[in-house]
Amino acid sequence: MEAPEEASLAAEQTDGAAPPLPDHTTACCHGAAKMAILAYSLGKREINHHFTIRNAKLISFVLVVLLLVFHGVLRHYGGGDSCEWLLSTGRYLGENVWQPYGCMMHKYKSTEAKTCLSEKRVAFVGDSRIRQLFYSFVKVIEPDRREDGNKHEDISFEEVESSVKVDFLWCPEANNSMKERLASWIQETSAKPDVVILGAATWSIKLHGGSSETLQQYKVNLTAIAVHLERLAEHGEVYWILQDPVNEEALSENRKMITNQQLELYNEVAVSVLNGTKHNGRSGVKLVAASRQAALETITQSEDGLHLPESTRKVGAMLLMNSVCNKLLRPIDGSCCQTLPPLNFLQKLTACFFLGSAVIFAVLHVLGNNRHRRPVPADVESLEEKKPATAAVPLGPKAPFQALCRMGVIMSYFYLCDRADVFMKEHKFYTHSAFFIPLIYIFVLGVFYSENSKETKLLNREQTDEWKGWMQLVILIYHISGASAFVPVYMHVRVLVAAYLFQTGYGHFSFFWLKGDFGLYRVCQVLFRLNFLVLVLCVVMDRPYQFYYFVPLVTFWFVIIYGTMALWPQILQKKANSSGMWHLAVLAKLLGLLLFICLFAFSQEFFESVFSVWPVSKLFELNGSVHEWWFRWKLDRFAVIHGMLFAFIYLVLQKRQVLSESKGELLLPPKISNLLLSLSIFSFVTYSIWASNCKTKTECNEMHPYISVVQILAFILIRNIPGYARSIYSSFFAWFGKISLELFICQYHIWLAADTKGVLVLIPGNPSLNIIVSTFIFVCVAHEVSLITNDLAQVVIPKDVMALLRRLGFVGVLSLTVLLLTRGNQLTPGA
Repeated sequence: MEAPEEASLAAEQTDGAAPPLPDHTTACCHGAAKMAILAYSLGKREINHHFTIRNAKLISFVLVVLLLVFHGVLRHYGGGDSCEWLLSTGRYLGENVWQPYGCMMHKYKSTEAKTCLSEKRVAFVGDSRIRQLFYSFVKVIEPDRREDGNKHEDISFEEVESSVKVDFLWCPEANNSMKERLASWIQETSAKPDVVILGAATWSIKLHGGSSETLQQYKVNLTAIAVHLERLAEHGEVYWILQDPVNEEALSENRKMITNQQLELYNEVAVSVLNGTKHNGRSGVKLVAASRQAALETITQSEDGLHLPESTRKVGAMLLMNSVCNKLLRPIDGSCCQTLPPLNFLQKLTACFFLGSAVIFAVLHVLGNNRHRRPVPADVESLEEKKPATAAVPLGPKAPFQALCRMGVIMSYFYLCDRADVFMKEHKFYTHSAFFIPLIYIFVLGVFYSENSKETKLLNREQTDEWKGWMQLVILIYHISGASAFVPVYMHVRVLVAAYLFQTGYGHFSFFWLKGDFGLYRVCQVLFRLNFLVLVLCVVMDRPYQFYYFVPLVTFWFVIIYGTMALWPQILQKKANSSGMWHLAVLAKLLGLLLFICLFAFSQEFFESVFSVWPVSKLFELNGSVHEWWFRWKLDRFAVIHGMLFAFIYLVLQKRQVLSESKGELLLPPKISNLLLSLSIFSFVTYSIWASNCKTKTECNEMHPYISVVQILAFILIRNIPGYARSIYSSFFAWFGKISLELFICQYHIWLAADTKGVLVLIPGNPSLNIIVSTFIFVCVAHEVSLITNDLAQVVIPKDVMALLRRLGFVGVLSLTVLLLTRGNQLTPGA
């Protein structure tokens, strides 16, 4: 990172702080301290000199190209079929979460299973272990189903509503009886199952004592059966379940001959025979080996040493359900067995737009239109609270097309990561170490990059950037580690989200109160910077606007704050200084805003009726409902007004010179400062205890809107009351704070995967290295997107009011046309 260089620090002791040391001791201590400080400063300078953001982006681009080549070669030569990965290998995350190699396995619910298997017939053929698998499969469709069928007999299940029929056919050996069953289905097409699951071996070993002759006969029988299986696979799906291991010590005496060595021999025969039926390198019969791998770790929990525990049987059932249903239902967190979805019209149009921009840029470059690119201003990465930067040098005609080219390349990477079947994806799995150890790492880095602050006012620019930065890094770790499963962490992160909205209220109120700039240019600049990346992703990734919930939330509150401050009477600090009555008028406006919030908060029906009106609903619906928007809005409904009220009180106190904001001074008188610091620390401890004792998220969320502000205020006081705390900041955290919005949005598709349900895997087989590489690329992309947004904002939002109105009119007509077209497609039957 590029951090500001430190000034030289003095290491002098204050007089009377300690008894005087001998001269040589004092000189030694001073020398050691100065050497340490010098080494610390030079070390940072050396890092910053060589590891610039420009070099980092170049390295990340090379890494992406190499990774694309690597995964392309891996899939071409190493077997790139995610369905094969699903069925062949995997590992346990913890005790009960099964992770297939390189892809994600969806956990199917009853309604999904019924939809997928509607009007289908599924047949399980085999012994008692196949019967167990049959019951686990049926329980996915009907969770309350009991295992009440007779042993050694056929069992039938039918779900009338969806016309799903699942049969178990008792056929414990791979012999003529099994072959005749299969042959009858081939001859009678009306009775042919859509899915066939088979497996057998233990009875052959048991009845014949594990003799070699029986193994040879098994091979002959299976070779004859394989012909029928291939015929069935031409019109349906056929799975052969490889034999699961046994716990030899727990087996009864009449099963002692069923050893794992014998089962391995039978599995080798099944693999050789069924793979020998391949045509053009593929076999219609799919071998299921992953359930065997799962059983290797859990067979010791078996009651009789032969039959698997229920948790392992569920893994087998979900493997089959994913293999059969993923390509039909396409669950976002079921990446196994899914192919590349076709591009829709808007995606194709966007691709053409980016390609056209690349062509224009190339033409302008060839023609020699190489106007100097303006220097990046200091606040180029500014978020919603900050005044948009003005370019020192006007952008040339080539600059916007260059920015669009860069954006097109980045969007291609987004699409490849989270829509195309190029990179691998895996499930999240929460452990305390996966969350807290990275927190320690970033804390150490944040301390290492501590700098002297340029100003010492409360919540100064560097401090707010730092605040956003460390909060965003905590939220990123929270997301990738799956820490939402741990309620205490979940509640603390909820406070961080509320703090972002608090800063939104604080920053926008302060700007309008001090500057009084209610112009259209300012509004459009803020809205563009907030929404540009999200709107592009909505089209490229085919996601609704509300999917990126934080941006709609901040955009909504900006509009509300603007309306509150801009409506008559417009009250500014200059006007309020002339009469104290204007202060009361501001409080009256805030009270009106509070009543507005309460009106929506206490009437969900009214709230949903307002936001369900077309075309407003297009911005707030997710999966055809505004319920998610209601939940997100309600959770932090008071955070923004708390921020506005705090800004008002602080600015009034500052104007009346009540606060001491000089370097090294306490913000308030010593007694008040000590009292407030004590209360702040007490509130932190109390909140943590309360959050740790919460039983459910629902219970905690009910209290969250009312108490989150206490934690936010406590942090502000602890961070700002001591003068020395206001005079330093972490440039490391501040750097991330400047691009926190881009980090939050980009994580959805190029750091996480499957729309945040999983983790992107660029380096398979090495989770630690994968996180390092994917994080490095992700941060570089987020920074580049912030620069692109800044460049395009200078071009898209002109300062001339009439030109801006014309562009807004064009955008409005275009948006309405797109909305009407999409609405028409939804209303068309069969669309």
